[in-house]
Amino acid sequence: MNNEPNKPARHGQNERELAITRKNSFFAGSDGGGRIWATIATRLQTCKMNDVDPVAWLTLALGSIANQWPSAEIDALIPWNYNA
Repeated sequence: MNNEPNKPARHGQNERELAITRKNSFFAGSDGGGRIWATIATRLQTCKMNDVDPVAWLTLALGSIANQWPSAEIDALIPWNYNA
């Protein structure tokens, strides 16, 4: 029994969203698919941490890349550089 009422929770114990992400990555289909899923999940979590709408950012980023965004300016598409 825990006699310390103000003891903080263990790291990850209350991070349900991350646990769901890890569980869903098992269905990626291959090692390459798992790496791609991990990259996408990381970017989406970065959006949330920076108060950026993940859907809006992903739409802009993928649209820009599809329209041949210059690779020298790829840093402008990182979630924390996103301007709504």
